[in-house]
Amino acid sequence: MDLKFSDEDVAFRKEVKAFIAEAFTPDMQQQMARSKNGYMSKEAQITWQKRLFERGWAAPNWPVEHGGAGFSPAQKFLFTQEMDSAGAPHSVPFGFTMVAPVIMAFGSEEQKQRFLPDILETNVWWCQGYSEPGSGSDLASLQMKAEDKGDHYLCNGSKIWTSLAQYADWIFCLVRTAKTDKPQQGISFLLIHMDTPGIRVAPLYTLDGPAEGAQEINQVFFEDVKVPKENLIGEENKGWTYAKYLLEFERGNPYSADLKRSLKKARNLAKEIEVDGSTLAEDPDFISKYSDLERRVMAMEFTELRIFSEVNTGQNIGPGSSSLLKTRGTELQQDISELAVEVIGQYGMPFVRDTQASANEPDVGHDGAPMIIPSYLNKRKTTIYAGSNEIQRNIIAKAVLGL
Repeated sequence: MDLKFSDEDVAFRKEVKAFIAEAFTPDMQQQMARSKNGYMSKEAQITWQKRLFERGWAAPNWPVEHGGAGFSPAQKFLFTQEMDSAGAPHSVPFGFTMVAPVIMAFGSEEQKQRFLPDILETNVWWCQGYSEPGSGSDLASLQMKAEDKGDHYLCNGSKIWTSLAQYADWIFCLVRTAKTDKPQQGISFLLIHMDTPGIRVAPLYTLDGPAEGAQEINQVFFEDVKVPKENLIGEENKGWTYAKYLLEFERGNPYSADLKRSLKKARNLAKEIEVDGSTLAEDPDFISKYSDLERRVMAMEFTELRIFSEVNTGQNIGPGSSSLLKTRGTELQQDISELAVEVIGQYGMPFVRDTQASANEPDVGHDGAPMIIPSYLNKRKTTIYAGSNEIQRNIIAKAVLGL
């Protein structure tokens, strides 16, 4: 494993830092400080993504011919590290890192020309229609029907846990186009405009944001929704193949820089809270838990460096490694958020609206403390989405261990 970055890579890191210092404004920083899920309001999020587009950095993982940044693997890694270290928002993934790679790989030329430029410029907002009531980790059991009506499909059913669907212009959906002995063989991949008659979005209020405007997830209902045949990606009944391809992009991301920032935040809070005449940061139990997490995050960082060193030599990250990163990264997210809750104690009780809703009241308690509980609750989902960690371990067992 080569851990040395070239002079060009070091210069690139400085360039990214300078961009963040200018583009990541105090208003955006304040919104991110009040965000439970790592995103800002839709308006601010679009502004941020358009600034990345103007710099040529909106799509680090896209090929240059489609408007990608042209980063080397090392530059991609450094770019993500610097963004996470600064607490800058990620681009909303549903367009950039989910549906776009599928369109590039399996879409027609007409579909590429129609959809990719608007995704790149953030002219449209996408959401993901995979899970259904009763079809989450067992995604192959999905039941949303798409009946062939000649020049269009007639769609009926619903999708659930649909993040940010209330803002979306388009949704990409896995739908049932055939009943077969093997359920994976009867699934197709459709692109559906959210303004199509028959679509209804219903908010799902969760513990981390019970107030109107603060919720992140939704259920989307489809009643006799007509979808033109031209919105089918690839071949009919081949959607399962495209869905698996998409998930490799959803899972194979670095976590360590953001984990280190979150752990540092917990330690800084511990330095402010006094217990029996000394700070919580001096408490032996805290020191033990913090040190254990610090060690595990360091191991995560070296694992990422090893994987991305391999990528830098032309090797594919592969499903095993992407599942490993997703599993370990999300579990560490939860463990660090749990430590932060233990640190703030009673200061986590006041409810604070996040960036999806307006709020003028001052924060209560220590700086940064009010968002600890909403963030902790929001992170309960991370080991479930993108394929539950139990399923990821099955993939690792098969792809890495050969079991």
